[in-house]
Amino acid sequence: MRIAVISDVHGNLPALEAVLSDIRARAPDLIVNLGDCVTSPLWPRETLELLDTLSLPTVRGNHDRWIAHATDAPNSPSIVFARNALTAQQRSSLGTLPASLDVAERVLAVHGTPSSDTDYLMEEAIDGRLAFVPATTLARRIGDVSAELILCGHSHTQHFAAVATDRLVLNPGSVGLPRYAGNPDAPLNEAGSPHARYAVATRHGRRWNVELLALAYDWDVVADRATRNGRQDFGREFLGTAA
Repeated sequence: MRIAVISDVHGNLPALEAVLSDIRARAPDLIVNLGDCVTSPLWPRETLELLDTLSLPTVRGNHDRWIAHATDAPNSPSIVFARNALTAQQRSSLGTLPASLDVAERVLAVHGTPSSDTDYLMEEAIDGRLAFVPATTLARRIGDVSAELILCGHSHTQHFAAVATDRLVLNPGSVGLPRYAGNPDAPLNEAGSPHARYAVATRHGRRWNVELLALAYDWDVVADRATRNGRQDFGREFLGTAA
């Protein structure tokens, strides 16, 4: 059983296309999408249209929920841009995605944690940065979930961690938005890169091999798109350059 895991595309169409091309070459049994599909000043509608043609098992991210339900959303220009780019039916479809999915035998997909789409599962914010939590904290957050493989996104941080000896938690990272991009407090931006990230998990008996992948693509086009859509700040941050 081989599962390709994508998350946090955030409307970055060229990054998604690069990842899908790489996935096709690897021929997994299943592709799972962990949500936050379109929010950005990039290609919200085009990204969702491409994802819709794939009919992937997809969980609802917090941004998908905010796109669908404006009263729940924070005041964000990226959310407003994405919402205005979509039709009412497209916005509604994001809101009706499930909060969690059993995507295969003993494989659970969530966006944040099993009980929240805004909390981190493997990380904790400390002084504006994300730190990995101890094993005891991770086990407590998972609670009574019995899945052998738990797939989560939200933090945009590519990582996996064991819980005891029989469970694995995997965050594939973000396809379309490196964590440092969009941080309103420039001094707290993490060092990073605009590579498109995803993961492949392969079952061996009751254990899993994991490949963490980071793909190069034409990210200058992404920064230019943001600038042409009135978000020069986003374009600079996306490339990791100074304001």
